[in-house]
Amino acid sequence: MGEAGPALGAGLWPRETPEPEEDEVAGGARGGRAGPRGGIRVLKRNVKRNGSRSCLNRSRFGSRERDWLKEDVGRGCVYVYGRDSAAAASSDLRLVLCTVDTPASEICDGEGKKNLFLQLHGELVRRLEPTEKPLQIVYDYLAGLGFDDPVRMQEEAAHSDLSCMIRFYSEKPCQVEQLDRILLSGVYNVRKGKTQLHKWAERLVILCGTCLIVSSVKDSHTGKMHILPLVGGKVEEMKRRQYTLAFTSAGAQAQTYHVSFETLAECQRWHRQASTVVSMRLSMVDLSCYSLEEVPEHLFYSQDIIYLNLRHNFMRSSGAGSLDSLCSDRRSWNSQPSAKHRFTQLKSLNLSHNRLGEFPVSLCEISTLTELNISCNGLHYLPSQIGKLLNLQTFWLDGNFLTSLPEELGSLQQLSCLGLSFNNFCELPAICEKLIILEKLALAGNLLETLDLAVLNRMSHIKSVDLRLNNLKRAAADALEVNKSVTYMDLRDNQMTDLDLSCLGSLEQLHCERNKLKELTLSGFSLRALYANSNCLTAVSIYPVPGQLTCLELSHNQLQCVPDWACEAKKLEVLDVSYNLLMELPSRILSSLSLRKLMVGHNRLQSLPPLLEHIPLEVLDLQHNLLTKLPEMLFVKALNLRYLNASANSLESLPSACTGEESLSMLQLLYLTNNNLTDQCIPVLVGHPSLRILHLANNNLQTFPASKLSKLEHLEELNLSGNKLKTIPTTVANCKLLHTLIAHSNEISIFPEILHLPRIQFVDLSCNDLTEILIPEALPGALQELDLSGNTNLVLEHKTLDIFSHITTLKIDAKPSLTADSALTSTFWSHGVAEMAGQRNKLCVSSLALGSFAEGVEAVYGMFDGDKNEELPRLLQCTMADVLLEEEAGHGWAEAGFFCCPLLYSS
Repeated sequence: MGEAGPALGAGLWPRETPEPEEDEVAGGARGGRAGPRGGIRVLKRNVKRNGSRSCLNRSRFGSRERDWLKEDVGRGCVYVYGRDSAAAASSDLRLVLCTVDTPASEICDGEGKKNLFLQLHGELVRRLEPTEKPLQIVYDYLAGLGFDDPVRMQEEAAHSDLSCMIRFYSEKPCQVEQLDRILLSGVYNVRKGKTQLHKWAERLVILCGTCLIVSSVKDSHTGKMHILPLVGGKVEEMKRRQYTLAFTSAGAQAQTYHVSFETLAECQRWHRQASTVVSMRLSMVDLSCYSLEEVPEHLFYSQDIIYLNLRHNFMRSSGAGSLDSLCSDRRSWNSQPSAKHRFTQLKSLNLSHNRLGEFPVSLCEISTLTELNISCNGLHYLPSQIGKLLNLQTFWLDGNFLTSLPEELGSLQQLSCLGLSFNNFCELPAICEKLIILEKLALAGNLLETLDLAVLNRMSHIKSVDLRLNNLKRAAADALEVNKSVTYMDLRDNQMTDLDLSCLGSLEQLHCERNKLKELTLSGFSLRALYANSNCLTAVSIYPVPGQLTCLELSHNQLQCVPDWACEAKKLEVLDVSYNLLMELPSRILSSLSLRKLMVGHNRLQSLPPLLEHIPLEVLDLQHNLLTKLPEMLFVKALNLRYLNASANSLESLPSACTGEESLSMLQLLYLTNNNLTDQCIPVLVGHPSLRILHLANNNLQTFPASKLSKLEHLEELNLSGNKLKTIPTTVANCKLLHTLIAHSNEISIFPEILHLPRIQFVDLSCNDLTEILIPEALPGALQELDLSGNTNLVLEHKTLDIFSHITTLKIDAKPSLTADSALTSTFWSHGVAEMAGQRNKLCVSSLALGSFAEGVEAVYGMFDGDKNEELPRLLQCTMADVLLEEEAGHGWAEAGFFCCPLLYSS
């Protein structure tokens, strides 16, 4: 990291930052130049919080701090919080000036603390190792966000708002909700039994794991403890005594303890947690994502635990309170269970994501385990003692650094599922040949380059093989051997150019998407599903004809025709051959008596074969072809059709929906955008009374008869954009379920009567000829967005604007100023309306379009996709321009002239 240039100066702090109190230099130094990075002294600052807004007081660093920082971009500051960063206004946080080489231990010494803790995104909190460097962690985090300028990274690290994403604590923070789920304890009045023979007495009561522990207050560590298993029992409120709960165990010899609490809130906390335990069918304890470093000591009294989840913590493999305690007694409590009785029923243990670094050998003593998950722990090898887990059936070792497996693993003769994904294996582990009942082998994300089918044949017991995301280039096979065991194979995201798996006679399902396959050969004896999308396939050979095939996906390839064997597959239900080079579609496909979903979009089809018989087709995608008409009997013979997409063709008419007076059509979604349809197609639509979504954008419509629209009562979404409509019929008011109306880029002059519809949410009437709007006194409560931009003659009264002010998003044109200066100003950029293919929820997508930005010669255009989030896109739409202006003001753009920023943000 180089030295900061002379431009750093006062511009280093464009935003206000906390002002430190009187300088206090660790080690007593005051003034003078700092030494080398490794010996930098830590400057500490005590900063008061603003209690009203729970944020830092806004002031500036002093000149000494700025001078010290600008000498080296490897210098900076970190904010260190106390145990609870959201505590009272009097709580302090510490601003620590340090370097990228300052270790956590040095900061701890300067703070008088033993440890430093790190929290990312408000989630797990981990203890930093003494040698870890906090400022370097911050810089690495910023680099991961895309920052690469050292000066800029130094500046961003100094902003207190970064602590919303990455935060340091001098003491481990804790949340009451998490503590309640781990352990509840207190001294309360307790009475044993359902009768009143026993007296109330003060006792220490603990709820941990699956049991209630009651003991003497004075001799809680050495005296007798009463342990009440709660799984399958019950917890009830006592009516005769206020704030009192009755805890009862399950079984014929059930015991009951009454516990009296002091407050209603306390009683509810215990009742809530105990209810969760008693409602469990099996004894399961979930302590995942609690930032635990050791096993809670009271958990060991829950002798009936079967499933224990410690995922996403920071457990230690050895030492006091470590995973050793799961199978060995290291405590001195007289009443503590002995080692041989600890967790005698434990069958499933999840220790994934705990940063263990090595396999805890002590786990090999838990002989009852049938499932063990120790994924993502940085393991490089397995100990030989692993052979002691003779009852293990499922073993997950994903996300480690394993390159081989010990011979002792072959002793696990009960093992049926082995997860080795995302390790460093270069070949199929030979030890798997000894695991005679192993059925599922997962090796995704490793370093395999060759699929050795001969080795796989020797593993005659394996049924499922997952080899995704390796570097497979070819498959080597012995032509004389047939594998009769493998039924599932996943080869997605590899580098294979041809694949011959005809030797896998029992193969039922194959995934080979996103390879570079040109040819594919398979056995059809047992094949049920084939997924081969996104390859370069020109031929797919399957023999014999796959009589059991139900799903065939071959999209994004280079097929010029549908394979003959696919036409003969009598059970085929789903066929996807979109994004290929098809010129025609075989009549046997369209007339199939089993096919329910047919995707042939984005090909070169000019016509479709006629339909002669009734077919069960439910979904038909024909978009982006060269069709001029649809089969005449399509809607008559395909009575189950619910979805039809024929957008981006050259259709001039639509086939009739019925031959008589009554229509039996069940069509609900109809997409006909970008065709050559005229008003003559409108009467045909009436034959589809169940339509919910109708898209007719970018056609040649001039009118939409009112009598026809009134019969489409189930419409929820209507898109008529890009036509020549002059009005929307008043009968749109009959569409009580309508929530989206898109009719931009027409010639509409009268605002449609849609503001009386109870469910209307989104209305786009931009780029029309509207002049005025007649609105009701109150807008529908569901209305979220109204776009009226591009209506140059539209004038809205103040009363109308007041009513519209309650809409979440209102788009109207800003009227130009009539000042003398405005006549001299012209917009450098201009923009219009564009519509893209897709079926995204428009309420979850917003756009930013500023033709005049900054000094007028720049522009900003962007799209914000919130997926299913409606608030995020609008928030970005409203704030992004200000953020970019602030960026420009603080740093300037790398290029002079104009700036055009394509943006896409997704939640």
